[in-house]
Amino acid sequence: MEIILSESAGFCFGVNKAVNKVESLLSAGKKVATLGPLIHNPAYIRSLEERGTVIVDKIDDVPENYELVIRAHGVTKETIESLKKSDISFSDATCPFVMKIQKIIDKESTENNIVMIAGDEKHPEVIGFRSYCKGKSFVFKNSEELTQLINNNELLQSTELIYVAQTTFSTDEYKKCSEIIKKYCTNVKIFDTICDATSKRQKDACNLSQRCDIIIIIGGRISSNTQKLKSVCEKNTKTYLIESAEELKNIDFSGCSAIGVTAGASTPVCIIKEVIKKMSELVNNIESAEAVGQAVADSDMSFEEALEESLKSLNSDQKVVGTVLRVTPTEIQVDIGRKQTGIIPYDEYSADPTADPAKEVKVGDELNLIIMKTNDADGFITLSKKRYDAQSNWANIAAAKDNGEVLTGNVTEILPKGVIVFTNSIRVFIPASQATLSRNEKLEDLLGKSVSFRIIDVDNRRRRVVGSISSVLREERKASRDAFWSQVEVGQKYNGTVVSLTEFGAFVELAPGVQGLCHKSELSWNRIKHPSEVVAIGDTLEVSIKNIDAENKKISLGFKKIEDSPWEILRRDYPVGSTIDVQVVSLTTFGAFAQIIPHIQGLIHISQIANHRVEKPQDELNIGDTVKVMITNIDFEKKHVSLSIRALLAPEETEAVEAAEDEIPEGTAVPIEELLAKAEAAEATEE
Repeated sequence: MEIILSESAGFCFGVNKAVNKVESLLSAGKKVATLGPLIHNPAYIRSLEERGTVIVDKIDDVPENYELVIRAHGVTKETIESLKKSDISFSDATCPFVMKIQKIIDKESTENNIVMIAGDEKHPEVIGFRSYCKGKSFVFKNSEELTQLINNNELLQSTELIYVAQTTFSTDEYKKCSEIIKKYCTNVKIFDTICDATSKRQKDACNLSQRCDIIIIIGGRISSNTQKLKSVCEKNTKTYLIESAEELKNIDFSGCSAIGVTAGASTPVCIIKEVIKKMSELVNNIESAEAVGQAVADSDMSFEEALEESLKSLNSDQKVVGTVLRVTPTEIQVDIGRKQTGIIPYDEYSADPTADPAKEVKVGDELNLIIMKTNDADGFITLSKKRYDAQSNWANIAAAKDNGEVLTGNVTEILPKGVIVFTNSIRVFIPASQATLSRNEKLEDLLGKSVSFRIIDVDNRRRRVVGSISSVLREERKASRDAFWSQVEVGQKYNGTVVSLTEFGAFVELAPGVQGLCHKSELSWNRIKHPSEVVAIGDTLEVSIKNIDAENKKISLGFKKIEDSPWEILRRDYPVGSTIDVQVVSLTTFGAFAQIIPHIQGLIHISQIANHRVEKPQDELNIGDTVKVMITNIDFEKKHVSLSIRALLAPEETEAVEAAEDEIPEGTAVPIEELLAKAEAAEATEE
């Protein structure tokens, strides 16, 4: 296992300058006060306070006869001017890069232009920058905030702008913001003010995170540059931010082949050394420890030497058998036949995060263990069952790769580039490309699930195992497809899941690896424009096989049920002779069409519209009218329905009208009054 320190870690030039200034004053016996915490590192600040350094929030609080040191972040223009007028002795340790930005703004800013600052408006650096602005200024944290600023302030697109950035601002985000400003703002002066050390530190950390299983970032949690490092690294691998070596005990390094370490610009070399030393005590089977970078230039011991010293106390790889003496809430105490008591911390009991030692172990049990650390002073020996199991199972893993054996394990972690599966105490990395069958599937859905996989690579030197879930899934899917095609027939029904939608239909998965197309015309008896009007991805449908193209492995599906057909509804609920209300939807020269139920219309012939002669349907009906009709005929084969208003009139009235119509020569137009008169006369003659 390698412990690799980033090429650029620890104090940057500006922080180093401020720290050296305070250290020199303290060494000279001076009383020192700092305007705010000198650096964003709680541990170092505590050490300064223990040596008498006082932290003040404003210059009025500086004790008498104290030398005030202005920290690397700098202060406002007004503060500097007030100090010059006061009797306070002070040293300006403002970072040269910060001072450069202050000078740029002081020179370029006018009452008529606007200063745009990329950074955190609450950060001391940015507060100081804004004090040098003679006109308006705006601060934004990212490209999204910048875009919103420009959209909400038309003045920014026409006014001269000065663009600078906080020294620790993200390099990538700075480039994005620069492109946006150049695109929307016509008159802008851009100054590249990100500290070179910050940019290099972020780049080195990014490169390191792509090589390591875990990245440890050492620095203050409120430090801007430390937070930037964390943001850069966690995109590539699991990343932990710690302020001291004590926090390492909460991190599980088991199964790691490479651990990267970097540090913020406010992290002293002594703290980095302490973390590296502590880390070497916690990890097992360390093959080498690599430490490089200018951050250790002022140290009397290189990181390689520090690691070598820390490894001297280790007595790893020695296997022993321990008899359980006691099980506590945090550890297992065992007898290994020596004077010292053996201790197995719970996190060294099993690689399985769900294992519960309190339930699985009892007094008298014998456990196979590896010695991790001896501590004669306290009378304890730290042991690991988890690492013994990992070593013992390593041969089985190597054999599984050679014979293609399918293994099972639980997914315990989701990483940016894949997942971690534990099997037989071995940590197996499954790359994202080997974890699922398609890119659309989310890795997060695998967390906590039991999966089958094969070993595709074993690195014995680095103790690294790579597996593939997708290779097993592909085989299972092929077997499922073969079984499906061996028995599928037209007419069979399946419960399938909608997996995708297109303009012309929905694809439904009938079995793993087998999909059929349900055309949109088969999704509904209604006319639809898009399948999403009826179904959604993930819906479960009962479909039937309509057609099979076995050669091309294509299946056509039906979803519409015959009982839902409008014509079946008509047959069931609206027999001939039914009286119903209908709505007129169109008019022709020979009659009117009216909607009976959705998607079925009937014809009211012109002769069936009224109990008198009708010249034009428009004379009696309008589109949208609701009228009562009788269903007089249904031709299900031709899908024709005949309707009649006249059939609902009184029989004697209808007969009189028919008699009157017979006396009228064909083609003769007769007023309605005359038609009614003739009908009355016909009735009188019959009497």
